[in-house]
Amino acid sequence: GKEVIIANAIIAILTIGGQQLFSFFTFSCPCHVGQNLIYGLAFLGVPALILLIVGYALNNQTWRLVMGKRPHFERVTSSNRLLKFKLVCFVLCSITGRALVAPVTWLAVTLINGSYYICAVSEYVPVYYYGAAPNVTASERSRILATFPCSQLVPPELTRARDEVILLLRYQSQVAGWLLIAVVVITVFLSYCLASCFSPLSFLHFRYWSSYVHNEQELFDEATEQHSRLYAMQHVRKFFGFVPGSENVKEIRIPSLKEWQAISGLAFLKRVDEEHYDYSLLHDWALKERASGKYLRIDEDP
Repeated sequence: GKEVIIANAIIAILTIGGQQLFSFFTFSCPCHVGQNLIYGLAFLGVPALILLIVGYALNNQTWRLVMGKRPHFERVTSSNRLLKFKLVCFVLCSITGRALVAPVTWLAVTLINGSYYICAVSEYVPVYYYGAAPNVTASERSRILATFPCSQLVPPELTRARDEVILLLRYQSQVAGWLLIAVVVITVFLSYCLASCFSPLSFLHFRYWSSYVHNEQELFDEATEQHSRLYAMQHVRKFFGFVPGSENVKEIRIPSLKEWQAISGLAFLKRVDEEHYDYSLLHDWALKERASGKYLRIDEDP
């Protein structure tokens, strides 16, 4: 929908801005044989990999897929298993598509910029420089080529050869960047076309379904917030003796040292029975203990 397009556009813009700042403040080619390739590829690949992982981690569908459990009463059949497999594949493709926005943008922008690619492959350029150090060995030629990304290290007699190499590598890098963009755009377009062709819903029905899912999620989140707040309020009231936010509080409960110790510390989900969990130590205390103890009356007129 429109929300997905807007979100992807924002991610791409933020990635482009981050790449420019990242390059300006951190990138400095070592201009040394054997180090250029590692350094350039690290700047190309590592941020893209991190952005890919972050894209997976920030997508709620990833955690739905990882944490989803099949109901015990659901009978496993071959048709159910096949449907489940298709659904998992579809969701994985959807998640991957969203997660690839930032890393692909990073790779495309860095390739179009050219600096990382020039640093990485300068020493491997198969170019013979007419009249420029013709009697050097292959290792010496590689050493000279490795210095080309750093103009201050290049001897004056090799300036023209250096400019030619930089132009060649920048051309290769920018062509690769635009080809990457073209491949991604075509792939996304064809994927949407195939998904639409195989969809059992018509165009308007699909729009309605998208709207329904969006509204259901919003309402569910609102209900979750309110339900959990009301549920937690019962346990807090049992511990302190009043409801937070009440204007006419007549008395408050004074918890004992043992009770403070019971709700303090670290705790994970505690399984109570086949269907229920205790969510916290306070929750566990409120369900097990009686709310007896010392109460202090509050005077309305100080």
